[in-house]
Amino acid sequence: MAETPGRNGRDGRGGSRIKVLLVDDHQVVRRGLRTFLEVQDDIEVVGEAADGDEGIDRAEELRPDVILMDIKMPGTDGIEALRRLRTLANPARVLIVTSFTEQRTVVPALRAGAAGYVYKDIDPDALAAAIRSVYAGHVLLQPEVAGALLAEEGSGPSAGRGGNLTDREREVLQHIADGRSNREIARALVLSEKTVKTHVSNILMKLDLADRTQAALWAVRHGIAP
Repeated sequence: MAETPGRNGRDGRGGSRIKVLLVDDHQVVRRGLRTFLEVQDDIEVVGEAADGDEGIDRAEELRPDVILMDIKMPGTDGIEALRRLRTLANPARVLIVTSFTEQRTVVPALRAGAAGYVYKDIDPDALAAAIRSVYAGHVLLQPEVAGALLAEEGSGPSAGRGGNLTDREREVLQHIADGRSNREIARALVLSEKTVKTHVSNILMKLDLADRTQAALWAVRHGIAP
C-alpha cells in the first residue's frame, strides 16, 4: 500500500484522500458503510474494528483522519474509546454514528471529544458530507443537543474567564462557534493558519476547555456567538 498523506492534508489539497476507520460491533453496519464509502473518490476506508478496544488499537496503528464510531458496543464502548483516544493524543476526528436519539446518550460522547454525530439512517450523501466536514475541522452539533449541553453545564467553572480573552481571541471564538475551520478563520481574519491555531490553543487554555466543541458551546452560553 502506498504511503498515506499526513495530517497536513486535512483540507484535501493535492488530491489527498480522507482516511476513515469504521468502529461498530455490527458487521452488517460496517459492510454497508464500507460499500458506500468505497465509491467516494476522496474517501478511503483503511480499516474496521468491532469494539472500542480494537478501535483504539487500529486507530493507533492506522492513524486515520476520521473515525466513524458507534456508541453502544460490548466491552469498551464508544464514549470510553473517545476518552482513551484523547489521552493518547490521537489526532483522528471522531464522528459518532448512532441509532440512539436520546440526548443522554449523545451528550456524553460530545463531552468525551466527538466532533459531532449522525444517525445510522442518514442519507449516504449526507454521511459523506459529514465526513468531509469534520475532516476540515468543523463541529457537527444539532441545536437540540447543543441546548442540552448548555443546560447541563450551567455557569461552569470557566464562566468568569472570558475577560482574559483578547479582542482577537474573541473574534476567533466567534468563528469557532460558527463551525468554521482554522483555514476558514484565517481567510476571514486575514491571518495565517498557524496564528489561528495558536489563538485556538490560547482560548482553550484560558477557558479551561478541552476542545472546539466545548469552546463553541461556551461562546453561545456567554453571548459571544448567537
